[in-house]
Amino acid sequence: MAEPVAKKQKAEEVKTDTVAILDCGAQYGKVIDRRVRELNVNTEILPLNTPNEKLRQYAGIIISGGPQCLSADDAPEYDKNLFSVGVPILGICYGMQLMNHVLGGTVEEGKAREDGQFVMTVDPESKLLQGLGTETEVLLTHRDSCVNLAPGFKMIGKVQASGNIAAISDESRGLYGVQFHPEVDLTVHGVKVFHNFLFQICNLTAKFTLDTRRAQAIEEIQKTVGESNVLVLVSGGVDSSVCAVLLKAALPQEKIYALHVDQGFMRLNESARVHEALTAAGIHLKTINASQTFYNARTIIDGKETEKLCETIRPEVKRKIIGDTFIRVTEEAVKEFGLQFDQVLLAQGTLRPDLIESASKIASSVANVIKTHHNDTQLVRDLRDAGRIIEPLRDYHKDECRSLGTQLGLPSELVWRQPFPGPGLAIRIICIEEPFVTPEDPAIMEVLKSKFSTEEVHSTLLPCRTVGVQGDARSYSSLCALSTKSAPDWPTMLAMAKEIPKAVKAINRVVYCFGEQLPQGALTTVTPTHLTPDVISQLQHADDIVNQILYEANLIKALSQVPVILFPVDFGQTGARGICIRTFITHDFMTGVPALPGKHIPLDVLEKMVARVVAEVPGIARVCYDLTCKPPATTEWE
Repeated sequence: MAEPVAKKQKAEEVKTDTVAILDCGAQYGKVIDRRVRELNVNTEILPLNTPNEKLRQYAGIIISGGPQCLSADDAPEYDKNLFSVGVPILGICYGMQLMNHVLGGTVEEGKAREDGQFVMTVDPESKLLQGLGTETEVLLTHRDSCVNLAPGFKMIGKVQASGNIAAISDESRGLYGVQFHPEVDLTVHGVKVFHNFLFQICNLTAKFTLDTRRAQAIEEIQKTVGESNVLVLVSGGVDSSVCAVLLKAALPQEKIYALHVDQGFMRLNESARVHEALTAAGIHLKTINASQTFYNARTIIDGKETEKLCETIRPEVKRKIIGDTFIRVTEEAVKEFGLQFDQVLLAQGTLRPDLIESASKIASSVANVIKTHHNDTQLVRDLRDAGRIIEPLRDYHKDECRSLGTQLGLPSELVWRQPFPGPGLAIRIICIEEPFVTPEDPAIMEVLKSKFSTEEVHSTLLPCRTVGVQGDARSYSSLCALSTKSAPDWPTMLAMAKEIPKAVKAINRVVYCFGEQLPQGALTTVTPTHLTPDVISQLQHADDIVNQILYEANLIKALSQVPVILFPVDFGQTGARGICIRTFITHDFMTGVPALPGKHIPLDVLEKMVARVVAEVPGIARVCYDLTCKPPATTEWE
């Protein structure tokens, strides 16, 4: 029989202020960590197979979700006595299934996946779900479900639409499981679930603060750097800028060398603005133009040389070429500083979501690769393994990074700059040589026509793909466009965008297309597109228009991020392309929702963006608006 929760080790052996997070490979694993830390409770992320002897030290345990099935050959290993460790345990998604299975319940594969937001009926008497009311909206991303509960457990939450078990508990043993993801924004009262677990069940106190973490980061920098010099790579985004000023707070100025590389994919005039802003913040910044080097760069993947960056159409190859070329360009720049590359530490503003999506072992030993970030390519990992990389923000998320930047004295306009990826506009240009069509397209179009089309609203399959995240794994799937005869009803458009990927797994992104109503069915023609200067200039122009209007409307803080994407669908105009505006509202940058026109973004502002892009950017056939949440779509299109 399991020992009761109240029975602990001797006080000196127990980490009474810390929760262990056991990692099963969830894309949201670090968001669990972040949610707990923002409640001012310390955490440590450990592998699922951590021995019970070590787990008994902690005040509580949270088991993450993961992409595998329990029966899979590659399912993560665990201590067979995990659920008798004697401290409270919260299992999330895969963690709940594992708990139920190990303790004698039944987990089976469902007839269909449940991906997206669903209404859950709540047992308000449950310690874990107190304060959630009798029903609440949660995010589900699973196929397997708990069918029969293990002895001692009861159901405390149920999915209204399917009747599936959504939450379970055995309060006598301090064991709780939720099939949904309380760590993400799309679970409306997720923070309350963590609050209940930490403070009502684990009896923790809130004393782990941002001030504590800043002091720890500065101490770590000083200890790691020692007598070495540091080269900090500054892209111009928030993360690398905060990294630079954090180094400035920790080290003498003469030890810090700051470098900005214009890789040819910056926004219009962005490098000049970055140089001016960082200089004003007290950072001595060197800027170099390496655009031609990047356009013609190649790298080695799996022992083979890739095509040139200006020739490839593969998203992951783009990212890896750019990441590796950054390192090579940096090696040459170090010589210009009068330093030797092998004697300099490289500092990056890498955040935890970057490492999770790249499946870095720093963040997760078993996560699925969603997209390789330029600051986590294999070449970067080799340098990290050699002790040559310093990443003082690797445990931070975007809003925590901004808070730290404010504490360190960065000006508001720099702290709140719209996030901009290291590869720049290269990953906002969808490259293609021929239309993407599949044998399944007729069946997909039939579903779209029968379920998601009316005389007023047409749903049209577009002949290109974008990157998404579905079921904790990467997807590279089709794009659907909605169009209307008259002005769109935006709440209806967003509701349809939620339902289409649930009904058609081959679609991970839905957009609204402005202008004349598109034909029902599919478009089949594209404009061949590569990362060439003329194409880059086209996107720079459109991106600049959108951002000008965002600043004029004072929407920079209200909208977390607004990527502008150039995609190769010609909409029947030979040689033309489309532009998509991707608004994104998020708290954690791992999940989020598009802005609702008329509520989060004024209609006249959106209409002005559309009109100016079509009128002022040559070769643009249509402007679209991304309607998709994350998941199933990622923030960026690649």
